[in-house]
Amino acid sequence: MTHPTILTIILNYCTPELTLRATEAALREMQDLPGEVVIVDNCSGDGSFETLTHAAQTRGWLDDAPLRVIQSPRNGGFGAGMNFGMAAGLSDGSQPDYYYLLNSDAFPEPQAIRHLRDFLTTTPKAGMVGSYVRGVDGTPHATAFRFPSIAGEFESAARTGVISRLLKASIVALPIPTSELQVDWTAGASLMIRRQMIESIGNFDETFFLYFEETDLCRRAARAGWHTHYLPVSEVQHVGSASTGMNDWARVPSYWLDSRLHYFCKNHGRLYAAAATLALWAGGMIWQLRRLISNKPRRDPPRFLRDLIIHALRRALPVARRAPRDPHLTDVLPEDLK
Repeated sequence: MTHPTILTIILNYCTPELTLRATEAALREMQDLPGEVVIVDNCSGDGSFETLTHAAQTRGWLDDAPLRVIQSPRNGGFGAGMNFGMAAGLSDGSQPDYYYLLNSDAFPEPQAIRHLRDFLTTTPKAGMVGSYVRGVDGTPHATAFRFPSIAGEFESAARTGVISRLLKASIVALPIPTSELQVDWTAGASLMIRRQMIESIGNFDETFFLYFEETDLCRRAARAGWHTHYLPVSEVQHVGSASTGMNDWARVPSYWLDSRLHYFCKNHGRLYAAAATLALWAGGMIWQLRRLISNKPRRDPPRFLRDLIIHALRRALPVARRAPRDPHLTDVLPEDLK
């Protein structure tokens, strides 16, 4: 019996040292699996492509391992970079059975990739399967989720026990599963995708520059009858936000707001998207009130609620009637981020 082939895709944006570490881990785990590894430099513009190519040559990876280093001609974001890697296919011109997407700051533990492959091989209706992800300090990362909803937006922003209990079935982040579980969607830090599914539903929607792209892909897959699963036996260590600096946002960038709004409009329509935004704002106001009363810590970037509403109004109003741009609302151009 011929074993299915895997194309492991590692997307780099200005993190060559982390990417080399991720590549080393991926090559180790791919050693006995049929397939190849491709590093996609997402048009970093900082010399990453040259650094990665030189390091791969120096370490003998280009000679002794099925590895290629390629460069995207543009930085279209996460989905566009992964689409570019999937389109590259295997070096013989064929396409693999599975695509394994690995963040540049994620490092598969022993057998992590094999477990994902074996699961897809034995679960025909599974279109995607993701790993258990933990931080470098061992802290588990939430990577198993329900689809976002109006109620889920309200609950996530309110951060209030009684509300969370009432809306328990709508909480987006699931309790971290301890065994295999079918989920609505899972994070793309370590995600294996069946090629047959991609061919049937299409690649990542490149309208999403960053964030919500895997949520949208999993929703499209579900509508087409494919399942998404979470497999904790496949373990991956993850630094987190290495390319985006999400943990240190001084203001929420417009690409996050754009992606969120596009997700809701595309999948539920504009009225639902407006209601979801109002729900997020209302929940955030409850949290702000709690902060005033009981000195709760800040959990969102400064002026998040104001930026959320201004962004939504700008997208809702005709171009000719839009208000002058707020110079403080962060607008990150595609060439600035992964």
